[in-house]
Amino acid sequence: MQNNYRSKAFKAWLDKLQQESWQLELIISGFAIYGLTQVLKPLETSYNIAKNDGDLFFRIALSVAIYASLILLTTLLFHVVLRGLWIGALGLRYVSGDIDYKKLKYRPKFDNYLRKKIGSFDKYISQLEDYCSVLFAVSFLLVFYLISFLLYAGILVLIGYFLIKDHDIRPKMFFITGVFLMIFTILGMILTFLDFITLGYFKKNKWLAKIYFPFYWLFSYLTLSFLYRPLVHNFLDNKFGKQISFILIPSYFLLSTILAFSFNRSNYFSASEDSNSFSANLLNYDENIKKEDLFIDKASIPSKIITTSYLPIFIEYNESIEDAVFSFNKGLKPEEDIRGYKSDFITGYNRNIKKISDSLKLEYVKTLSSIYSLKIDTLNYTLPDFIYTKHNQNQNGFETVLSLKNIKDGKHDLSIYRLSKTDSTQTQDTIITIPFWYYKN
Repeated sequence: MQNNYRSKAFKAWLDKLQQESWQLELIISGFAIYGLTQVLKPLETSYNIAKNDGDLFFRIALSVAIYASLILLTTLLFHVVLRGLWIGALGLRYVSGDIDYKKLKYRPKFDNYLRKKIGSFDKYISQLEDYCSVLFAVSFLLVFYLISFLLYAGILVLIGYFLIKDHDIRPKMFFITGVFLMIFTILGMILTFLDFITLGYFKKNKWLAKIYFPFYWLFSYLTLSFLYRPLVHNFLDNKFGKQISFILIPSYFLLSTILAFSFNRSNYFSASEDSNSFSANLLNYDENIKKEDLFIDKASIPSKIITTSYLPIFIEYNESIEDAVFSFNKGLKPEEDIRGYKSDFITGYNRNIKKISDSLKLEYVKTLSSIYSLKIDTLNYTLPDFIYTKHNQNQNGFETVLSLKNIKDGKHDLSIYRLSKTDSTQTQDTIITIPFWYYKN
């Protein structure tokens, strides 16, 4: 049977639920906090995998999920603490009743001040109840705000990708339409933000309301804000809700600023700096890549200490490597670039890969070998024999092996170089330098 929200019975039912809602709040908060603590680590791992794979869209989606989880976790933890304080205050009221200022026997100056500022104990309990109930609702509202903001950004990205990108080879109408939609979307973002921080001023002003309404109507659907606007307006129609709106969001910016602080142990060295002749990054040694969310950075060797007469080298694949191959061998560049998101159901992506002949793949590897050069100290290794492979954590890349028969015991530096081409000029760029020690077994 459909509920009639205007009926007295329905309103009475809501009033009853309001009185008992604190139990539901605690149950949901407890389950949500536990679930969020369990899901954060897998989300971070998936984010690192997407970052390593160069998967921008999945990376953005995971960023949204991580930030939303952190917002919920922080707010719900705060809610549980406040709700616990509220329960404690109720228990104390049962034992001690209201505050008896006469028994405290304070001087008139303090007695009058405390009576004015604190008032009755019931007032304190009522304020805690208000804060707990509002904070629980705001925790989910903030997640909706985040989603709406990212949907705005997603609209801009889609316009740029489908209408403005490659405008020199597309019909001019695409570019003009894209620019118009881009300006319209940015203007809508600015108006929505200004209306938000002014608590709905654009909806109150006679002339601004007429200009703002088309943006408000359209973006309410594009950003899914129609789902949570009843919550927003319910907050803004009372003084307490406005205070929370003003305080909570700046509090998150302050918390983000505090969390951005880090402790530096040295004026000269950082644990996260790239490997070079005087510093070693753990992500350049296979022996350290054990956790599922750690990935080789640019290149790697098996260990800091090499005891074999050969040195395996792995170079991480990224899009710039293939771009460099195409710049030195135009014949390898396909008519249609199938990198990125492709559906095998529609385009036959995997079938297209399988159709590429072995001779072309061999030409690709030869071109790659010609633009890479390796050096151990002053000893040059040109035209290394590369093979395409999967390394630690299924990381794609190219592998080769160098002989160490002419290398003496002690510390050495492996340097990896790659040629780059701009117009008619060629330059040799240092990709990375990895230090290691060699001692014959």
